[in-house]
Amino acid sequence: FLLIRPQSQRAKQLRERLNAVRRGDTVVTSGGMVGKVTKASDTSDEIEVELADNLKVRVVKGTLLEVRTKGEPVKDAT
Repeated sequence: FLLIRPQSQRAKQLRERLNAVRRGDTVVTSGGMVGKVTKASDTSDEIEVELADNLKVRVVKGTLLEVRTKGEPVKDAT
């Protein structure tokens, strides 16, 4: 129980962040790509992410590993 509870809490927080993703948020995909959300819809499970200038891709929300809101500092790798 002590091992499963924190993991389920993290999964719940990630689901909530995925459902609340909006334009301007920075996201990390499961492939390790970091980009900025340019289009997001509550009715669709796809979002449009800009990875570089003039390079936009459509990504399924379920493949995101992390959602960083605007102004959130980058986490230390240590």
